[in-house]
Formats: sequence, C-alpha cells, structure tokens
Amino acid sequence: MYDVIIAGGGLAGLALSIQLGKAGYRVALFEKEAYPYHKVCGEYISLESWNFLQELGLPLSDWNLPIIRTLLLSAPNGQSLKHELPLGGFGISRYKIDAALAALARSVGVEVYESVRVTDILFEKQIFNVRTGAGVFQARVACGTFGKHSNLDVRWKRLFTRKRAGRLNNLIGVKYHVTGDLPADQIGLHHFRDGYCGISKIEDDRYCLCYMTTAENLRVSGNSIPKMETTILRQNPYLEEVFSSVVKLFEQPVTISQISFERKTQVENHVLLIGDAAGMAPPLSGNGMSMALHGSQIAFGCIESFLTGEKARYELEQEYMDHWNRQFGRRLWMGRILQRWFSSEKRTNLLLYSLKPFPKLVSFWIRQTHGQPF
Repeated sequence: MYDVIIAGGGLAGLALSIQLGKAGYRVALFEKEAYPYHKVCGEYISLESWNFLQELGLPLSDWNLPIIRTLLLSAPNGQSLKHELPLGGFGISRYKIDAALAALARSVGVEVYESVRVTDILFEKQIFNVRTGAGVFQARVACGTFGKHSNLDVRWKRLFTRKRAGRLNNLIGVKYHVTGDLPADQIGLHHFRDGYCGISKIEDDRYCLCYMTTAENLRVSGNSIPKMETTILRQNPYLEEVFSSVVKLFEQPVTISQISFERKTQVENHVLLIGDAAGMAPPLSGNGMSMALHGSQIAFGCIESFLTGEKARYELEQEYMDHWNRQFGRRLWMGRILQRWFSSEKRTNLLLYSLKPFPKLVSFWIRQTHGQPF
C-alpha cells in the first residue's frame, strides 16, 4: 500500500514524486521506458520554472545551460518577426533532465519502476488498484502523468479520444538533435503549410529541432518524413537554410502521432491528471514543460491536504481542478486561438506582416502564454 502511485515518469510525474518523497510519503512511480531516453518535445523551459527546479535539487546553475532571450517567428513565405522574450527561458534535453529527476526521486525514497506500463487504474472502496506489467499495486491517491496520448486515455474512453480527426487532434510530432551555426540565445518558430518547427539550443552545443504538423501532410508525402521535409517544410526560406546547414545527430527522428490539443478533464475516475494528460499546451504557447512542473506543485499541495486529513476526496478533486483552471485555463484558451490562426498559411503570412509595426502587441501575446515564477 502506497500513499500515492504515479503513472508516467515525465516532468510532471517526477517533480510530483520528489515533492511527495521529501514530505515523507510512500510513493511509487511507473514509467514505460528506461531512463535516459529521448522523447518528442521542444525542450525549451520558461525561466518561471528555474527556481522551482533548483529547489527540487537540480543544479541548473552548474550545468552551463543556454539562456534564451529572443523569439524569431517566420511565416511560410519568409516574412519574419524578431522580438525579445519578456521573461526568457533556457534549453535542456528531456534525455538529460528526466534522468536527473529520476535519480533525485530515488534519492528521496520514491520507488521508480522503469520499463513497466500501467494498464489500468481502478477505484474501489476508497483505494486505487493499479494494474501494471509488474503486478497490481494499491494506493490512497493515484495520479496520471502519462503525457499526450496513452493507452489509459483509450481505455477510459476520454472524450478527446473519440472526436473526429481535425486540425486540433490529429497531429504528428518529429524531433531531431542537430549541430550547426545557429543563434544560442534565440528560439525560432518557423511556420510551413499546416505546421511549424521550433529550433533552440540545449546542452552540449546541440540544438533541438522539433516540428509538428498534420497527419495529412505526412500522408500526401507518401508517409515519408524526408520527402515531407523537402516538399513542405523547406518551402519556408528559413527552414530551407536550417535543414541545409545543420548536421542531424539521430539516425532516425523521434516521432509521435495522435497529438490532440482538444480540451481535457483534470480528474478522471478519481485519478488526478497532470501535465499533458490534463491539457496540452499548443507549442505556440511555448510553455508546456513549465505547465507540467507548475501543475505538479499544485497537485502536491492538494494531495498533501488530503493525506493529512484536512480535505475529503471530493474536496481534493475540486480544489485541484479549480486551481489548475485558474492557473492554466487562459493560457490554453489563448494557445488554441493561436493554433487555429496559424494553421492557415495565408493567415500566418498576413499576421506576421501585420504584427511587425506593433511590438507592444507581440509582448502582450507572449505574456498571455507565460506565467510568473512559482
């Protein structure tokens, strides 16, 4: 019997487990992969999360990570806009940060089960029975931090999994690490037909090149990623220059499919959902990693009040949903608006052209998609 079981070992799950472990609770975390491993992610974290990560125990100041101060936006036709990021961010790979957080979790007593998939979570008589590839485990609280699209989402028939394919729920993601002569303090968001590509520096003089587009773009390219990059992405002059000059460090890209930006619930079958499982921030919001980390802090406070007997379960669930939506609801709403607007090639070209004379409006948009240090 555990106090808390966490299904998913990404940023949200690991950060939550460390907070609970430090507070003296018995915690088990299940991750279907083995650390370290690569995953599709833009690998940019807003500086709002810097202090929180250092308080968890990560020596960020010692890692010589690139600090990112400017944003470069480009449209498919090459129209561009460069703007200072009000708060800024830093780059770090998931390969590095997830493994470091997993080691921290173990150091504070969390039982981390790697290469073990959670197949179901059942709530019976105030106890969760968590079915996994390693057997059945029990806990007073269960949390789902299993990312963008999970077998549990399908098993539970969550609403977003049953929607017809559209511009917000049938996307694919592709990621490389590359080397090249690129700006170290800049994150680029380069748009192409029905998609966009983010490029920013991470550790060890590497850059993360990650793009998202529709499944339809891949289909019309004969399901060939190289062909799609040549015939669609590289029509943007900026992306043509990037792809022509960088050296890819992966033999094959890391990929993911069935990405959805549709609204999600934050509690399902009494399981608290955190990170992308609770609501995925469109990349144009630029802040999914910080949202996962901040969401873990919110969940920790709510869970602790339940485990200490201060709150009943229904109060735990309501408090978490209310706090989560107050913190992130507006960001996701703004992100979905941007996602829809930038999904059109013509609108993207027009928008960047129109925004150039209004830097204050650009600053306002950026502030709507970022939070304050927590």
